[in-house]
Parts: sequence; C-alpha cells; structure tokens
Amino acid sequence: MIICKVPGINGLGKTKGCDLAPNEILESLKEIRSNESLRSVSPENLKIEEIKLDMENIANQEKLIYDNAMKLFNLKDKIVFLGGDHSISFPLCKAFLDNFQDCCLIVFDAHPDLMEPMKEPSHEEWLRALISSGFPPENIMLVGARNFDIEETRFLKENKIKMININSLLLNLHDVSDTIMEFSNGKNLYVSLDIDFIDPAFAPGTGYNEPGGVSSREAIYIFSRLALLKNLKALDIVEVNPSKDNGITTKLAAKMLGEFL
Repeated sequence: MIICKVPGINGLGKTKGCDLAPNEILESLKEIRSNESLRSVSPENLKIEEIKLDMENIANQEKLIYDNAMKLFNLKDKIVFLGGDHSISFPLCKAFLDNFQDCCLIVFDAHPDLMEPMKEPSHEEWLRALISSGFPPENIMLVGARNFDIEETRFLKENKIKMININSLLLNLHDVSDTIMEFSNGKNLYVSLDIDFIDPAFAPGTGYNEPGGVSSREAIYIFSRLALLKNLKALDIVEVNPSKDNGITTKLAAKMLGEFL
C-alpha cells in the first residue's frame, strides 16, 4: 500500500487549514497500535509519497495531482490519498478513470458537491465536473448527503445517481453496508471520504459542519468492511481541518486510515 499526501485546496478561501491535514493525520497514526482486525499499524514501515503543490496556482495544482496520480496508479498498488479539501478528488478520480476500466466511485459526504463547476472545480463542484469529464453517473454512489442545493437535487435526479441517505443507513447499518459493498461488485473501486460525512459531535474539525451524520463508531464499522474488498484500488480522506480541530477529528481520520493498513 502507498500513502500519498495531497495538501491541495481550492475552496474559495473556505478550506484554508486542510493543507495541514496529511502530516497531522500521519502524526496521529503513531498513536494507533492496531486496527480493529488486530493487524498491527506500523507507521514507520509505510511507503509514503507526497505531491508537492503550489497553492497559488490552482490550474497547475490540478495538473500536478493528475499527472502524479497517473504514475502512482501505474504501480498497481492500493493507494490512500490524504487531502487537502475535496477539490483534489477531481484530478485523482479523473486519473483513476483514465487508468482503470469498469470504474466505480463511492462518495461519503454530507454534501453532494454537484454545483455548476468552474474552470478548475472547487470542493463544491468536483463531482459534477468529474461526471462532465466522462465518469459514468450510474457507477457513482453518494452516501450520507444531507444538505442539498436545489440545482444539485435536479442534477442528481436527472443523472440517476444512486444515493443512500442517513436514515436508511441508520435503520439497518449491516444490510445497507452490504448494499454499498455490492454496488462495486465486478468493478475497480475508488472511495472518497469527506470527514463531514460523520456527525460534527464526533468530527468537529472541518469547514462545513452538518448535524445529523453518523457516529464515529458507525463510520469505522462501514470502513472496516470496505477495507475487505479486493477490488478497492484507491481511497481519499479529505476536508480534515486541523486549524478547526481539538485533535479528535485528526485522530479519527488516522483511525479510519488504520483500517486499510
């Protein structure tokens, strides 16, 4: 497995601080001795890469992320990307689409991120831009979104994007987790985790807190199961903001990362 630090931000000034997250998450990982399958977590033995970015040049930042992701995907190893805000998922998933056949994307997020995209998509538009770039909407599942703009709702319905809402998830966590896993059956899977998928009571260190999310326990359960999938090729963890945190969000992100090690 490769862990790649991607400290990119394009949040219109609203996600400053997310660039600190990759180093903070890896530092917190040192406090976690094992994951919940009792496999040892040894940060000193991890293969860690970093994409060096110029935060003042968004177009160049996007290109650097894409080009480096293409090289990493060519290694055919499982990769975890540590952001950064959710804008990094656009070039990462675009590289994923250009590198693998039969791609599937599962997004855990409080927001659908389906606004009309700018030239360089921000963290609020990346998923719509990705669909416009050719990622098949029928191979996308959105889990846990709970705050929609009217335009996002229209786009979601028109493109028939599969969605699992929080109530469905909480009513039957086990069976719905089965459904999430089965969605990717026979496809190469990319998973994107925006930390605001989790309720702010458990993950306050992010820029857009949305009440009513899952607990940390429930999130860890879902991701410990996803970690078992042989077709999981890549994962990103984004929108952790240490500058807005008391340490608990960063450590939760590190614990969830540990489930994949």
